Amino acid sequence: MRIPRPRRSLRSWLRLPRRTARLRLTVLYAGVFLACGAAVLALAYLLDGHAAPLVPLHQHLTAGQPPPGSGLPKVPLGPLAAAQQARVRSLKADLLAQIASDRHQLLTQSGIALAVVAVAAVVIGWFIAGRVLRPLSTITAAARRISASSLHERLALSGPDDELKELADTLDHLFARLEASFDAQRRFAANASHELRTPLTRERALLEVTRADPAATTGTWLAVSQDLLAFNAEQDRLIEALLTLASGEADPGQREPTDLAAITSAALAAAAPAISGLGLAVNASIQPAILDGDPILIQQLVTNLIDNAVRHNLPGGQVQIATKTSGGRAVFSVASSGPVIPSADIDRLFQPFQRFGPRSARRDGGHGLGLAIVQAIATAHGATITARPRPAGGLAIDIACPPPAPASPPQATVRSGAGHAMV
Repeated sequence: MRIPRPRRSLRSWLRLPRRTARLRLTVLYAGVFLACGAAVLALAYLLDGHAAPLVPLHQHLTAGQPPPGSGLPKVPLGPLAAAQQARVRSLKADLLAQIASDRHQLLTQSGIALAVVAVAAVVIGWFIAGRVLRPLSTITAAARRISASSLHERLALSGPDDELKELADTLDHLFARLEASFDAQRRFAANASHELRTPLTRERALLEVTRADPAATTGTWLAVSQDLLAFNAEQDRLIEALLTLASGEADPGQREPTDLAAITSAALAAAAPAISGLGLAVNASIQPAILDGDPILIQQLVTNLIDNAVRHNLPGGQVQIATKTSGGRAVFSVASSGPVIPSADIDRLFQPFQRFGPRSARRDGGHGLGLAIVQAIATAHGATITARPRPAGGLAIDIACPPPAPASPPQATVRSGAGHAMV
């Protein structure tokens, strides 16, 4: 059984078409063509009108009379000359009528030709616009097809190196960045859930074992409570580090002139017990270095770098710390001794929960978030990070911050923080 097609209402027939780019380009082509054609037609009509007044002057000369306004005296005409003049007037009237008829016919035929060619221009412009915009249809269809689960796909638009090809390449780079961001987010969520689940599992196991032990005494439960407090402190440090990482990735809320020298000196003083415990030799060159930033986040950046240089150092090793201003940019540098790090592993160290070496992330109180927090804070402040392994072992890191704003308010004060964030 054939299903009848629904009849379209009058309103749907009268509805204007969607204003697509193809339709707008077609209307633009047709409008420009009509304007140029009308201008050419008007110019031809005006030039033809200026040529018509030359005819009366020729007829006056043919009739033997000077043209009006020439200043020459009129010659009396005889009967034969008067008849000839009357005939000339009749020919003049016929000629003027013929000229007017020819001009009207020229105008009519030119208008019809212009209308026909305009219709052809609309059709041709429609197909040309469709061909020019065809890559946009390909880009739109591919962009709709690509989702969070298929970010590996690319437009890979072929053709001349024009604006549309540049747009497609830009979208491909955007999809690549989105894919990397989604992958990093998935890894971060998986690692964070694992890191948060592990202390809970150990706490549950400790409680179950102690509860099932019939010989458990008050002293046993006191020891268990001490272990639970230690596990709780570890979770608290992890959650604080995760919050710091999240806030570091966001745009700093309040920026003000901050001196790296004051923050570095305070961070070194806070790390003095750990430095003495490992017997490290510290070589510090602290010079004023002013930048515009969030003092709290900058303090965490410096503290994490110094803590990383101390924690992953060797007993009796060295730490070199320097702050300076180079090219108007505040620079913080830290270099430390330690195990040899391959160059291929440098980028991995700045990823969350990534550690170098076989040591557990919790054996020395860390979770592998220190350098990830440093990178997040540096990126939020527009700073650049340069990390390179030292040939004898260890790591050297340079942080170059953008120059401060040229017009700083005179009442602004330089703040420095003095704290120590263990991650």
